[in-house]
Amino acid sequence: MARYDYLPIYKKAFDLCVYFEKLVKGFSRYDKYVLGTDLRNKSRQIACQIMRLNSLLEKKESLQELVALVEELKLVIRLCKEVGVFKKFSSYEYSSGLVVDLAKQSQAWLNSQK
Repeated sequence: MARYDYLPIYKKAFDLCVYFEKLVKGFSRYDKYVLGTDLRNKSRQIACQIMRLNSLLEKKESLQELVALVEELKLVIRLCKEVGVFKKFSSYEYSSGLVVDLAKQSQAWLNSQK
């Protein structure tokens, strides 16, 4: 399997996974098991997708899946903000900044495959 841990997009995705693991611990019980689970699972799916993508020869279809996963995570983060799950605005700001960076990098990776 090709090395993936040096990729900037993987590093961002992994940072986001670690951040959500720590952040979700402070959520209320309901939010932890509903929205927190979505945040944690989607971020892990993105990191795993990047890991798999790096070893594929034909990447276009999987890159489209990655772009869709990142957009889904954006939606969950926005929902968390709107319903008041994030205790601090800085939590929303940091996580949305990371996911926007992931969106840009994944879209650029997809565009490079065309």
